[in-house]
Amino acid sequence: MMYPFMTLDDNTEIVHSEMLPDQRVKVYFEKPDAKDCFHSAVCYLPDYTWTDISGFTPEEIGRYQKFLETTAHLILQFSKEGGVENAAGF
Repeated sequence: MMYPFMTLDDNTEIVHSEMLPDQRVKVYFEKPDAKDCFHSAVCYLPDYTWTDISGFTPEEIGRYQKFLETTAHLILQFSKEGGVENAAGF
């Protein structure tokens, strides 16, 4: 199951998985692009392992890395609670 997390100012959508059996969380980034349809990438927390990068520049991945470094604790917590909507008590 994937849970919505945030939409960044450049229209990048971020979603994350529930806590996986290996205690990691899959974070998926997707950004619309008029030319290529979508750019996408996956990062696994807590070890920040990037995979399946398609269309994003190294600079964009660096920006998303910095973003994750400031929000990973939230994503890890939400992954245990069924996403931000369940964690927030809505």
